[in-house]
Order: sequence, then structure tokens, then C-alpha cells
Amino acid sequence: MAEHKIKILIIDDEKNIRLTLRDILEDDGHHVLEAGSGEDGLDLLKKENVDLVLLDVRLPGMDGIEVLKGIKGIDESLDVIMISGHATVGTAVDALRIGAYDFLEKPLSLARVKLAIRNLSEKQSLSKRTAVIEQTQKDKYRLVGQSPQMEQVLDTARRVGPTQAKVLIRGESGTGKELVAHAIHAASSRASEPFVKFNAAAIPSELVESELFGHEKGAFTGAVGQKKGKIEMANSGTLFLDEIGDMSLSAQAKILRVLEDGKFERVGGTQTQSVDIRLLAATNKPLEEMVKAGQFREDLFYRLNVVPINLPPLREREGDIKSLLTHFLAHYAAELSLIPKHFSRDALKMLIDYSFPGNIRELRNLVERLYILSPNTEIDIAEVKPHLNQVAASEGEAAIFTETRSFADAKRIFEERYLESQLRQHAGNISRTAKSLGMQQSNLSRKLKELGLGKP
Repeated sequence: MAEHKIKILIIDDEKNIRLTLRDILEDDGHHVLEAGSGEDGLDLLKKENVDLVLLDVRLPGMDGIEVLKGIKGIDESLDVIMISGHATVGTAVDALRIGAYDFLEKPLSLARVKLAIRNLSEKQSLSKRTAVIEQTQKDKYRLVGQSPQMEQVLDTARRVGPTQAKVLIRGESGTGKELVAHAIHAASSRASEPFVKFNAAAIPSELVESELFGHEKGAFTGAVGQKKGKIEMANSGTLFLDEIGDMSLSAQAKILRVLEDGKFERVGGTQTQSVDIRLLAATNKPLEEMVKAGQFREDLFYRLNVVPINLPPLREREGDIKSLLTHFLAHYAAELSLIPKHFSRDALKMLIDYSFPGNIRELRNLVERLYILSPNTEIDIAEVKPHLNQVAASEGEAAIFTETRSFADAKRIFEERYLESQLRQHAGNISRTAKSLGMQQSNLSRKLKELGLGKP
């Protein structure tokens, strides 16, 4: 790892030691400041931001231990290495207890000094990178928006967070239902415990119960060992069931039992397990209609729907598109370690006027794609337009209604464009597209072949 260059303050009343330390530290590329007394050193720290202090224990006026306390009073996180030729074990212990990073004895070994500073600079560099990563992760799950609709969502999330109430989050695909779940978890007493996500639509139906509840060795072909499920992983924390409308009736019954008494068995097992979880669920499906059709358990629906949160689509959130664009521009600058970029006025207007049928997911992916592909710090309209699939489509869709053509031809054109759009929103996944459209997968595949769209 390359050594991180830092700013160092030397506080020592012996000028020769200060000069010797300055020479070796500047040779390594560090920036060095000097002070001949503790008082002067503390005054400098009030004016300068430094990364490390080399502090002598024996000083005229304030001694090193008192100066160390003063330093920690100015900046508790500032690293300090104590140096002394007359210190006792008790002095060293006191210094470390107050917060010194290390203790070096005089006469100083220059190799030992360089090693201590190299270790410290690497630690600081790692800490800064970790802080950036943590902030990037927080930003990734931050709810952004100042529209009245989002203010209401945020207010509900803040209110319900500290409770143990079940929450059902509803909205179109890509509206940010998982972000709402993260916000509720972060506002709860379980915030320091696991947040575990389970997406019922992303897993083959025959594996849902194994993934969710775990399985015992030999429970089915391929079960070569015992496996914990998502529910056990979420114990004492929060379990987020995404796309719960895609869950089988059998799995629904088992989830209901977990909600009622916190009990379940692994697939193939007989031993009852106990868990303490908070359950949040989300769906883009009309559960009330599914209940009437016998496709979703009525008792589970009412158990989950204690506090409903309805997420509006992005096209109905006035003013939020600009806020989200600004947010993701900053986010990807940090995550991708690239120079910050911005949209030109015309490009920004085009994006604000765009309907974003894929909601926040589409907007986020668009910004990331443009960040990577655009060579300029200002992303202009010519770069944006090819990536807005619906813009070109909308210009052509008007012709369906204004140009004279046979009904069969117009119907075919509409079906082609509509199914192409739906496939894009589901990343070309025919199974998920069929589910969202309420079609059998075989029927959708046949229709795609009929229209000459082929396999995406």
C-alpha cells in the first residue's frame, strides 16, 4: 500500500530534534509544522488542521501529558505520538489511557519513527476510505425527495420506525420500496441488528421455502448439509419480504405462523425454531384482488397491512426528478471515483420532462451509465437522448393514432412497442414480464415469437 502523505506537528523544546525529525519526514513527502512549547503547539492546532502530533513529554511550562489533554480537548480524534527520554512506565500508561496512539523513547530511532508514522498514515488512509464507503452505502439507501408525496412517506417511515408494527409498502416496480424499508429499519430499535432482504419473485418457486426457512441435510436432492434461511439470519433484526405477492400459498402459511408466534421449522426438519424479527413487506401487485381470487391469504394480508405505505411513481412526484439527479450524480462520483459531472441545461430539462416509466431504478441506472460512458464533465442532450428509450417511442406512438392504417396493423405496432417496453423494464426476463402482465409465460413467449421480437 502506498504511504499516505500527512500533515505533522512536532512539539518539542529541543530545536535539534525538531530539525532532525523535519528532515526525515519531509524527505518522505510529509508536510511538517513545529512548536517549541506546549502552549505554542495548542495555539497552532487552533489555526491549522493536522493529521498527527509528535509530542515531547518534558516541556517548559505545560508538560506533555497536560498538552495531550489539551489536544484531545481540541480534537478528540487527532492522533498523537508521545516521545520522551525520561518517561516512566506510569507516564506511558497515562498517555495511552488519555488517547495517545504510540509512545517512543529517546534517543529516537529514525527507523522506528518512520515505521510508526507509516503505520499511522496507512491506518488514517484506510479509515478515510472506510468512511467514504460507509457514507456511500448510507447514500445508496437514502430516501431523496421534497415533493408533498415523499414528505408524507418519510413522515410515516419516521413515525412507524420506533414501533414494532408490521408495514406493507406498495408501489410500482422501481419506486424505491426497499429504500423505505431501510429507512424504517434505521429508525427502529433494531437498527444495529441485521437487515435481511428476501425477494420472492427472484427465486424459483420450488426453492423459496428452503431459502426463507432453511433446510436440513438430505431434505431434498442437493441438500448436502444444513442451511440457515433468511428468517434465521434476520433474528433480532428486520426481515424485508419484497414482492410478497409472488409467494406461494404454502410459504404464506409458514410466514403467518412466524408472525403469530415466532416459530418455524426448516425444510425437512422436525425441530421447532424460535426467532424474534420485525417483518416488513412490499409488493407491486393488487393484493386485495388476489385475496378474492384465492391467490393470497386474507389473514396474512391483514397481518401485514397494519401500516400501509403507498409509494407514488416518479412521474407524480413534482420536483423530485431534479433532486434525484443531483443525488445520484454525487453518489456515483464517489462510488466510481470519477470527477464530478453535471447535466447541461437542455439535458436537465429533457430529463425533468421525461416520464421515467422505470421510476427511480431507471433514473439511477441512467445516471450511472452516463457517468461511465460520457467523456465530458458536462453531459449534454445529445448524450442523454439515446438512452431514453421512451422518448423515441413516444414520438412514434403518436403516429399510431394519427396515421391512417388498418386496425390489425395498428394493433400489431402497439403490441410490439408495448411488449418491448415491458421487457426492458424487467431486464429482458420473460418470466417476470409475464407475471407483471398477468400472462402465462408460454402465452407471452408465443406472442413474442408471433411479433418477430425473438428472445430478448
